[in-house]
Parts: sequence; structure tokens; C-alpha cells
Amino acid sequence: MDITLQQAEKAIAASKKKADELDLKMNIAIVDGGANLKAFVRQDGAWLGSIDIAVKKAKTARYFDMNTGEIGKLSQPGGALYNIEHSNDGLISFPGGIPIENKEGYIIGAIGVSGSTVDNDHTVAQAGVEALK
Repeated sequence: MDITLQQAEKAIAASKKKADELDLKMNIAIVDGGANLKAFVRQDGAWLGSIDIAVKKAKTARYFDMNTGEIGKLSQPGGALYNIEHSNDGLISFPGGIPIENKEGYIIGAIGVSGSTVDNDHTVAQAGVEALK
């Protein structure tokens, strides 16, 4: 089961709205159930360097079906996932990537947001997830 383009666009629209409310310029990526890029937007003025980060946050969240911030906690020295960020051609292990579930609780994709602080990235990503509930 994969996220549809309509769902991906709805999540991006909600994330863009939240970014605008917070006066932020964001890169927002949506991947499908197979971690393939489904939809992407770079708001005017968003950092170029954050494009790759947004996509990798979405992929990381889908690869492991958990928030990227949680992976970050587990990947600290001595942690169960220490150095995991070096796998899969590079992962992102700080907040801003969140799996997306359908109404039945199946993960159908993930969202990744980058362009501000990790707290703001997570807040904007969460807005996209909430729009699909």
C-alpha cells in the first residue's frame, strides 16, 4: 500500500501552510511505501543544501518506520544503532522525518522536512502527517 499523489500533495500543502505561519522557507519531501520520492517542493528561498536532507529524512523515516529524531537518540555513542547514519547511502538521524500511516495503521510513506531548526522541521513535517488523519 502506497501513499497516493493526492495524499502526498495534501500533506505538502499542510506543511507549506505551517511553514508560512512560522515564516519559514522549507524543503518538503514525500516518499512512498518503498521509500521512492513521490512528491517534493522547495519553497522560494529555501536552502539548496536542505533538498538532500529533506529527501533523506523521508527515506530514513520510511526505512525504519520511526521518526528520525528517535533514530538519532538510538544512534548516539554506545546506543543500539550507533553509526547507522552511514548505512543506506547516508541517513539523517535528527528530527524532521516522520512515517505516514493510513487510517488502518499501515505505513504508506513518509515525510521529510528541512530548512530551519530541527524542532521547526519536525513541527512542519507533523503538520503534513496530521493533514492525512
